[in-house]
Amino acid sequence: MRRVLVPAAAVLVSLVSAPPVLAEPEQKVPVAEGYGGAVATVDLDASKAAVSVLRRGGNAVDAAVAAGAVLGVTEPYSAGLAGGGFMVYYDARQRKVFTIDGRETAPQAMTSTTFEGIPFDEGVTSGLSAGIPGTVANWDLALRKFGTISLKQALQPAIDVASKGFVVDQTFYDQTAANQARFKDFTSTAKLYLPNGAPPPVGSVFRNPELAATYRELGRRGPGWLYGGQLGKEIVATVKQPPVTPGSTRNVRPGLMELSDLRAYRALQREPTKISYHGKDVYGMAPPSSGGSTVGEALNILEALPQVGLHEYLEASRLAFADRGKYVGDIPGVPLKELLSDGFAKERACLIGDTALASPAAPGSPDGSNEPCAQPTGSSTPIADEGPETTHLVIADRWGNVIAYNLTIESTGGNGIVVPGRGVLLNNELTDFTFGPAPGDPNLPGPGKRPRSSMAPTLVFEHGRPVLAVGSPGGSTIITTVLQILVNRYEFGMNLPDALAAPRATQRNTAQTQAEQAFLDKYRAELEAKGHSFALNPEIGAATALEFVGRGRVQAVAEPVRRGGGSAMVVKP
Repeated sequence: MRRVLVPAAAVLVSLVSAPPVLAEPEQKVPVAEGYGGAVATVDLDASKAAVSVLRRGGNAVDAAVAAGAVLGVTEPYSAGLAGGGFMVYYDARQRKVFTIDGRETAPQAMTSTTFEGIPFDEGVTSGLSAGIPGTVANWDLALRKFGTISLKQALQPAIDVASKGFVVDQTFYDQTAANQARFKDFTSTAKLYLPNGAPPPVGSVFRNPELAATYRELGRRGPGWLYGGQLGKEIVATVKQPPVTPGSTRNVRPGLMELSDLRAYRALQREPTKISYHGKDVYGMAPPSSGGSTVGEALNILEALPQVGLHEYLEASRLAFADRGKYVGDIPGVPLKELLSDGFAKERACLIGDTALASPAAPGSPDGSNEPCAQPTGSSTPIADEGPETTHLVIADRWGNVIAYNLTIESTGGNGIVVPGRGVLLNNELTDFTFGPAPGDPNLPGPGKRPRSSMAPTLVFEHGRPVLAVGSPGGSTIITTVLQILVNRYEFGMNLPDALAAPRATQRNTAQTQAEQAFLDKYRAELEAKGHSFALNPEIGAATALEFVGRGRVQAVAEPVRRGGGSAMVVKP
């Protein structure tokens, strides 16, 4: 997101004897093509850190952790060590896709009724919304299982950026200003993000020496410092007794987190979701993410149709979201096999005609019966509020390893509370649960449960080899953003940069389809003639992607405009 005006510090990891490093441009570019590895993130500092790791002999996982840690500095309202995320990773040596679930969990004291009666906004800015962080465990597991460097080495680029600073751009200023009322109500947050009582001005250099020290100590002491050690104790104390500014009138509810919750936390390897689509294999993230199942089901529905246009894209998404709300969550027995079956896709595709279905559409019955044109009978589940922030990165290395990685702290600015002396914003991930009452909802909170996510890091394969990686931030619009990019690329024949840049619309089983202005200008009339109704959403998603374009070349692609534009880089242009 940031246009950096001063050089980011070199990555201080000693991996192998490194070749001379080419001078980097100090302006972000959204598309880069070349050899030896590729990176796309929303931020120039993060992309430079990842490419530097790749040039020094690190692999895609090493670079992803380094970039993720830098994003915790430069994109602190979207990501950080007190958040969580999901990795979808292809290991070229094993020729296998792995996924790591680093999603935050609810404390053991949380019940299905904990959020009942609490206004959503009051839940967001509270200790009650803070889930047990998963990001550090995610980094640790990924590096131990697939990486080649230590956590200490991977954190060094972020330490450098946090110490020396980055230049504040308009987006960072705007996000800080939008959170000013919240931030001023916590002494630690106001001290860090509202120097002199106001957001840091555009063009100033923003430093976070407390976060640099936190990363440094984390690298020295290891993950146990968070999961049961001193840092964990300080996080628990902050959650249970938020540092509210004297005189504030905000009702800040304390949280339920205990040190035992941190000790019990584990990042988990899970089997990826997988579907076949136009002769390609599409891999995604399984529950508690709904990304893999919902993108996969929608693609299956589209493949079952005789023709595909924007109308069909919106209708397939509407139906897949109806099934997501009814069946997907961190619960036993999610009917994943049936939801992703071709037979069920045909049942759902039969419902798509020449005019838009009424919303909310009812869920189908993924029971394996595969009845032709089966009419749904269940009731729909409303779309829960889900923060629009998060960030996503993609990386490929010289050996053919590829990673798509979503990481988040949920809403812009998380729960608004910085851990005193640590420079770290806490997440408000537990607001991704359904607040209820909602009997039977798979996404009600519960002890140790992981809230349903929409994060959809996705890898596409052809003939057993990766050809494309893609993902996005955007709350529940993540799913439709990834889906629309894939539809643009494989149904409409766009190249990858055009597929990302194209105007977006998001249909999530709601009466109105949200769409960007450029989409409305171009397609509104023809789609309204088919019964669609629209509402303006100024900006949907902020995707990153890469594609293998032949003869060893990789094309990295980021947004040209959305969220200030992203940063694509390659090892050898």
